[in-house]
Amino acid sequence: MVKLHVKRGDESQFLYETTTDTRLSQLVPHVVSLYNGRLKVDRLCQGAYAISMGRSQCALIRITIVSAPPEIELLAQHGTMLPPDMIGLTEEQVKELKLSDKWAESCVPSGGAVVNPDPVGRRNGQAPNDKMKDVLKRTISEAKSAISKTQVDAGVCMTDDIIHDALDKLRGAVTIVYPMGLPPHDPIRMEFEGTQDLSGTQVFITSPVCVCVCVCGLVSRSAGTRGGHSPALVGREAAGAKQTLRDYVGRNEKTKIVAKLQKKGQGAPGREPVFSAEEQRAMMALAHKKQEEMKRLEADESEDYLNTEWADPTGLKKTFTGAGDISWRPK
Repeated sequence: MVKLHVKRGDESQFLYETTTDTRLSQLVPHVVSLYNGRLKVDRLCQGAYAISMGRSQCALIRITIVSAPPEIELLAQHGTMLPPDMIGLTEEQVKELKLSDKWAESCVPSGGAVVNPDPVGRRNGQAPNDKMKDVLKRTISEAKSAISKTQVDAGVCMTDDIIHDALDKLRGAVTIVYPMGLPPHDPIRMEFEGTQDLSGTQVFITSPVCVCVCVCGLVSRSAGTRGGHSPALVGREAAGAKQTLRDYVGRNEKTKIVAKLQKKGQGAPGREPVFSAEEQRAMMALAHKKQEEMKRLEADESEDYLNTEWADPTGLKKTFTGAGDISWRPK
């Protein structure tokens, strides 16, 4: 099986196994589907990033990127999402506008609700009890570990079953805590139903992308392959309805390549570096060690080396005459 190390930029995403006979018209959509599936689980479990802007003392604009909690964790802390016309309003404004959350009475957590107001004003503050919170947090931890990027180091390949299993666990946990379901405007329900609108989101918020796959590096290939393509093909976009992966990596099924996801129209991404990060650190440490040794030798002005055997000016003569190992002292 050919193993693809899928990356987005220089960041590892997941491993994917396929064969050299796989058509690119099937390979690319499947890789993109797995990537977008991981993003869906990531939005539910990992949260997003928000931008906080302010002014410093020197009248310059200060921009801070703040990590926001995941949606399911917010559900466990502050309950369901308020209607769009009530988000961000104070209690006085809600009373003045005569607004009400008609879903608050039906969408009640199992075991009763615990009042915990949302400081941001996005959720109704009717949080589930501690037992139900543990169900949601435990499921979040399991789903995060299933799609974690550390699976690349562990050699675990991403599959549709892993994505679907993580989503099913999250959906099941939410159903256990909220048996009557969530409001239709809640982002968690919209994610499960696939109706979440991600257009116009900030670049810091991860969203599904329509991408192409570029072969950017040939990591390994077993020796003795006949008819294999040279790594000169790296950096090309993997496209073509009738082309197969064999057109890029040859017939060897034990090949491991690096494939980078890139938005269409942005051009091919950069190639993989010749040396890995660990190799670069080792080379830098060796260079630093040699540099320090040369500094120490330059600072050492003693002539003790003149007494060594290799510095003896008569060493060549003693070698030819055979008088090099004569000692005048009794042994």
